[in-house]
Amino acid sequence: MHTLFRTEQGGHEQVVLCQDRPTGLKAVIALHSTALGPALGGTRFYPYASEEEAVADALNLARGMSYKNALAGLDHGGGKAVIIGDPEQIKTEELLLAYGRFVASLGGRYVTACDVGTYVADMDVVARTCEWTTGRSPENGGAGDSSVLTAFGVFQGMRASAQHLWGDPSLRGRTVGIAGVGKVGRHLVEHLLKDGAHVVITDVRAESVAAITDQHPEVAVAADTEALIRTEGLDIYAPCALGGALSDASVAVLTASIVCGAANNQLAHPGVEKDLADRRILYAPDYVVNAGGVIQVADELHGFDFERCRAKAAHIFDTTLQIFARAKTDGIPPAAAADRIAEHRMAEARRG
Repeated sequence: MHTLFRTEQGGHEQVVLCQDRPTGLKAVIALHSTALGPALGGTRFYPYASEEEAVADALNLARGMSYKNALAGLDHGGGKAVIIGDPEQIKTEELLLAYGRFVASLGGRYVTACDVGTYVADMDVVARTCEWTTGRSPENGGAGDSSVLTAFGVFQGMRASAQHLWGDPSLRGRTVGIAGVGKVGRHLVEHLLKDGAHVVITDVRAESVAAITDQHPEVAVAADTEALIRTEGLDIYAPCALGGALSDASVAVLTASIVCGAANNQLAHPGVEKDLADRRILYAPDYVVNAGGVIQVADELHGFDFERCRAKAAHIFDTTLQIFARAKTDGIPPAAAADRIAEHRMAEARRG
């Protein structure tokens, strides 16, 4: 309750705790803002160490979605849901149907989609009990895998970062390290190789690494994230797994000049951005560059058109440059500049 109502960390409109004993479902749905429209954000399925950790993650992720949707130009507020538990152990059709009923009970205030631990097939199941579900398969009226455009958007953010720092958006000859080559990271690898970049990857799942190197033997592999961020000659670091990748300790040893990745909530705490600035490392705010996926799922609500979504995601390049320019003008870090732009749009919507 203290976190929920404390203005600087909370300000959330609604938090719903969900439990369905027959299926073992325990979930948290957090709505940060509906100023711009119904809250839109994915469903994370993860084995949290405690219920408190799950609530904290839902609150942080929901807030991030408000800012992401605002900067992406969408008429949606921010929300997020987390299901507590190991999806490989407890995920069942009955549990997902029960979860869908809880989302439906909000009457359209929250629109859900995929996230870590949930997939298109899961959203097809959820949609059977909840009409406010996106990220479904094309066979079931959806747009399919949103990670395709998420990766495309991150790539545009990298190009904008390169333009800002080096005066050229091309990544040819640059070395990019990717931590996490799952749903988004594997597509990002393809964009980078096509653009002529050198790629170094790492992932906690050996099979994810093998899937990349079997197809692209030219891709280098780091033993773990600690080794990756210390790679000599690294130009760009792309965190594409879970949040908190940028900590005091990791920034202190990071060799890259740019951080631009798909993971949500990359800053372990707000002070980390100053650490990045002090080391003259350019940070592309995560919720700006990883908005391609939410652009896709939002479009699904109005009749999905991939090329229309790809064109919108391409604007992430311009938005990222706009943020860097605002940061320079105001003398503030890029994440603070992005926050100001998003907050202005939400405030205007409330006044309207």
